[in-house]
Parts: sequence; C-alpha cells; structure tokens
Amino acid sequence: MNMSRGYSLRRREFLVTTAGAMAGAVNSACRAATPAEIEEAAAKVGPLPRRKLGGAGREITVLAGAATWSADAVEAGIRCGINFWHKADEWERSSVPAAILKNREAHYCQVCVDRVRGNHETGVIDEEAHVRLVKQMLQQTGLRYFDDMQFHFGYHNVNELRNNRGFVRAFERLKKEGRVRHLCLSQHSYAGNSRVPGGENNTEILSAVAQEGVYEHAQFFYSYGESGPMDAFLALARRKGFGTIAMKTTRGAGRMRQDREFMKDFPAGTTPHHALARWLTTRTALDSAIIQINSLEQFVDTYSGAGRATRAADDRALEQMAAYANREVCRLCNECASHCRRGIPIADILRYERYAQDYGEGFRARVLYAMLDRRGDACTACGDCLPHCPQELPIPEKLAAAHRRLGKASAGG
Repeated sequence: MNMSRGYSLRRREFLVTTAGAMAGAVNSACRAATPAEIEEAAAKVGPLPRRKLGGAGREITVLAGAATWSADAVEAGIRCGINFWHKADEWERSSVPAAILKNREAHYCQVCVDRVRGNHETGVIDEEAHVRLVKQMLQQTGLRYFDDMQFHFGYHNVNELRNNRGFVRAFERLKKEGRVRHLCLSQHSYAGNSRVPGGENNTEILSAVAQEGVYEHAQFFYSYGESGPMDAFLALARRKGFGTIAMKTTRGAGRMRQDREFMKDFPAGTTPHHALARWLTTRTALDSAIIQINSLEQFVDTYSGAGRATRAADDRALEQMAAYANREVCRLCNECASHCRRGIPIADILRYERYAQDYGEGFRARVLYAMLDRRGDACTACGDCLPHCPQELPIPEKLAAAHRRLGKASAGG
C-alpha cells in the first residue's frame, strides 16, 4: 500500500479491497432481485418529489441516493427519479449503473475527498493530493466528471476555513479542467476534541461556510429529536440560499426494528424508517436527506414515505423513536470528547457501532475500528465523560459493548 496518500487512500483501498468480500456476504444471504421485482418496487414508491438545492437552481429528489446501496435498490431509485448520488466515487467502472452512464447529465454524482497523512482529526488539507485523488476516482468510475466535490468531514474550525484555501484551490483547478462542477462539504463537530486543537462545533463552522458563500451546500448529522443550534443554522441556510442535506439520519432505527419489545408497542401502519422519511421530507427545513438502506425491501419501506405528510401513527412513532434513541443511541455531538483523559475517539467508535448495528455493515465497521489508535478497551471507566453527555448515556458501558462487537478485526478476526 502506498502510504503517501494517507488516510484517504487507506479508506478507499479498504472499500475497494473489501468490496468483493462484502458483496459475497450479501449475496450469500440475499437473492438478487429480478428486473420485474425492481420494477414492482419502483412502482410501489412512485416518482419522488424534487426540491431546489440551495440557491444554485439545481433540483434534486427530497431523499438522495448512495453508491453504498445494494445494486437493486440503486436501480429502483433511478426508476423513481433519484438524481443525486452520495459517494459515487465508491462505484467501480463495472458497477456504475448503465442508466447513469447513458444519461449522465441527468444525474449528480458526488466524490468524497478526505484529508491526507492522517485521519479526519489529524490529517491535513493538501491541494495536490486532492487533485490527484479526484483524477484517480474518475479513472476508477469512468464517470467522466463529478458534479459535486465534497470535503469529507469538513473543517476543524472557522479559522481553518478562512485561512486554509487548499481544498478550494484544488476544486477550482479541477473545475477549470471540467472534472468537477460544484463545491460542497460534509461537516463533523470538533468542539472539545483533544486531537483537534481549537476545534469548534459543526454549527459554528457551517454558519461561517454559509455566510462566506464559496461552498454551495453541506451535509451534516440531523435526525428526529434535534433542536436548537442546528435548526438555527437551517434557518440561516435558507436565508443565504445555501443547500442542506442531512446524513446519519436513522439514529438507531435499524436496532429498533430488531428490538421485539420496542416494536411490540409500535404504532400500526408505519415503521421506523417510513416515519423517518415522512418527517425528514415534510417537517424540516432540509433540502434533501440521505437514508442508509441495504435492500430493495428497505428501499420500498423507507422511500415510499418521501414527500408525504406525517400521519397520527407516524407522529406517535417518532415520539417513541426519539425516546428510545435518547437513551440508547449516541448523537455523535462530541461534547464528551475533551473530558476523556485517555483521548479515546468516543464519537468515532459509536459511529462505527451504528454501521454494524443499524446499517448491517459489520465487516466495514470492524475494519474501521481496527484502524483507530485507541479503541473501546482503552476506557478505564473513570466516569469523567459522564457529566458532559447531553443524553446521560452510560459511555463506558457503550464503549465496552462496542469493543465486544467490533474488536474482532483488531484481534485478527
């Protein structure tokens, strides 16, 4: 492995080299859908409504798609009109949907670009490396150009946004060459992060990005039960014509469906994912959102709610889901990070736990977990973090459980 490309290469090589193993595991458990079944699924969902992405004039479906979906779900999504594809750089030439290649201008394909020589906390912005990576991803996918070039994980603070223009310069060079068209970012929160000196909250950074006007849109964590600073940012974004796309939206919906006791009292006529889709697309100020789904069945269940008003059953469901998530699922706010004397990346660990427990991506989660320099077993249960969790989660217990679930890869399993 060529380590000069740092975290970006490690992440992408992990995705490429494990794609076969993951596909094999999926195919062994799930029969591939037939064209007739895909068409039937698309008919059940129907055409998805569209909304302008900020002030740029582009219209995208109120729920976006992702290259990480199963191939049959992607095909059904295309039939339903999905035209924005998150992480399109993860497709190979052989896996890019033919419908996108044949009608390239009708689809917005995104490339995610990471920091280099480290991870999202310790890595750096490197203009030349970013340019090289995008060109390599174009070779890998055969897409000819990427519509949206995304700074993955985003800036550490407002000062870095204003004074380090390396990512913006990389975009401008690639745009002149016709390789990318629009600039965007996904923004995590770094306030109090011991690995990121001067780290700031995601809403502070996003507000500065929207005010500056260089980036066109952003992705960020947002789900039911959210309030306060993020809603204030969404209002600002609307005023500024800045596009907004929510990510990490399910907030434990996957584990809820596996919890028999929870589902026993769940309102009839809806599901966690279906209620979520209705809420995201009709009760928020978002332009669009991404919901991770893993099968054609999940696509139908979830995306059939897009653009449809919540009903009484959905409202009751969302109340129950919020209560469950508040006591079980980390919001990834990172408020506890600065109070961990061992410097454990708590939010990253619990994010990977989501991949395994809610998205069914156990293999990916274990490999990412093994790449961390400190894992859940480094926790001494001192309790310093506990007073700083807005949800009052038992963080040491959560870390221990995550290590039991994800620690196999670090032990060579």
